Amino acid sequence: MKVIVTGATGMVGEGVLLTCLDDPTVTAVLSVSRRSCGHTHPKLRELLLPDFRAAGDHAAELTGYDACFYGAGISSVGMNEADYTVVSYDTPVAFAAVLQPLNPDLVFVYVTGQHTDSTEQGRVMWARVKGKAENALMRMDFKAVYNFRPALMKPVPGQRHVKTVFRAVLLLYPLLALFFPSMDLRDVARAMIHCARFGSGKHVLEVDAIKAMAARTS
Repeated sequence: MKVIVTGATGMVGEGVLLTCLDDPTVTAVLSVSRRSCGHTHPKLRELLLPDFRAAGDHAAELTGYDACFYGAGISSVGMNEADYTVVSYDTPVAFAAVLQPLNPDLVFVYVTGQHTDSTEQGRVMWARVKGKAENALMRMDFKAVYNFRPALMKPVPGQRHVKTVFRAVLLLYPLLALFFPSMDLRDVARAMIHCARFGSGKHVLEVDAIKAMAARTS
């Protein structure tokens, strides 16, 4: 299976990337990001895109893939809705629109977050925007689209792109996991791989569904 991974310079994307590189069912990985992920591997190639909305200029490099694991994103803290919409709605939807005709049998997995708002009408700005993106992606004519809504995640060993503030939070991970939904980022990545390989009856996967998908063997 050949996969595209976005956001490998962030925690989620990098964790997915490392898990894919370690998985024998994944034969090739294209990392699409704004700057180099800093990793090398025989299965890995990189495409550096300052603006994902210009992906159409790189059609040849984006053709021939079985899945796209879209983990690129940014925190909504300090952002207004218009700017956050560019990053979390306009950009993934435009990128997906380029991929679909190039790879009509592609499975697209989009990482949103717990409490994403599918109604697009709630009070929480980021949840509305992410919900709007989920809905737009599910209307596209891919082989399948899966929206992942993980919660607190523990990074994959060997990750470099984990913010200092989150490293501090990790010291409290065993305690936080007792009170909040939590998971290993490797399981999130494995669930993505298994969705691409086996399919899933659910197109919006919350924490429990992601964990169950990660455990599948067929």
